[in-house]
Amino acid sequence: MSEREVWIASGGYELTGRRDGPPRHAPGRPASAVQEALAAIARHAPGVRLPGPALLSRRARLAGFSRNGPGSCGGSFRALRTLDGWVGLSLPRPADLELLPALTGGEIARPWPDVVKWAASTTSAEAQERIHLLGLAGGRIPAPGDAPDDRPAVVTTALGNRRSSGNPVTVVDLTSLWAGPLCAHLLGLTGARVIKVESPDRPDGARFGTPAFFDELHAGHEMLSLDLRSHTEALRELVADADLVLEASRPRALAQLGIDAQEVVAGGTSWLSITARGRASNTIGFGDDVAACAGMVVRDEDAVLPVGDALADPLTGVRAALTALDALASDQAQLIDVSMLHVVAETLHG
Repeated sequence: MSEREVWIASGGYELTGRRDGPPRHAPGRPASAVQEALAAIARHAPGVRLPGPALLSRRARLAGFSRNGPGSCGGSFRALRTLDGWVGLSLPRPADLELLPALTGGEIARPWPDVVKWAASTTSAEAQERIHLLGLAGGRIPAPGDAPDDRPAVVTTALGNRRSSGNPVTVVDLTSLWAGPLCAHLLGLTGARVIKVESPDRPDGARFGTPAFFDELHAGHEMLSLDLRSHTEALRELVADADLVLEASRPRALAQLGIDAQEVVAGGTSWLSITARGRASNTIGFGDDVAACAGMVVRDEDAVLPVGDALADPLTGVRAALTALDALASDQAQLIDVSMLHVVAETLHG
């Protein structure tokens, strides 16, 4: 099948475009990339039934989302015209709205109209700097043909001999939302024992979105509620006994708990980190804004439209699962740095 045929079959086609316009094709080859990665995952676990490229639209189907351009399917992302181009911005959290006066430098009467007006008065570089300084999710959308810096989507560093916990392998999942849990879900389908760890005061935000989707991603996983600040020793023991740790926070977050990924890997446990732009960056991101900042957008007359539903999340989740399986088949403990931005960029430019 051609990329266009796979994109249509994935459901991403119907989720892309203006809410009152026709569906649109994606640039690059996101659907084929997912199909190929799933086929490679299946080779690690012959006979296991895995989802197909339709997982790109699974959340939207369960949530009842449809294409919503110029906004995202879920409504929290917009592309904003600047003096010299475009930036993307996601505002999914109540705390994001509280930061808008600091972003725009004025009072906020109507969030999106006021942000649109602010963006139109600044350059893309200036807007991106302010967005990142405030810890908001977004950034500059590259011009057609531009690519992010040339770091690979996945950077793997072997730091010692891997210690096996036995069969099945044990995966400790410290992630939330979609990309990390999808990775854990696929590993669970291939036979891994998955232990999801949540802090009771900061549960996975996906619990408050589409419950059916959350339940589907975590079916069959062990769920452990653990106050990470008061039970750090229990977390260290859990991590040390695992074959693989999945996490999606900035490195400093776990460092504050006294957990260093490099030390964990040197002790024999592989560690896979999923972040918006790699472990060296302190920026945050969600699926729609990360995809847009990688260049995964559709240009339509005077607008820039998001592609699919939070596309960086499923693209990264599948790629991370394949990388994790390769690591679990190795005799080396590995520190794996997965950049969501660069996963998307590789489907455009790779």
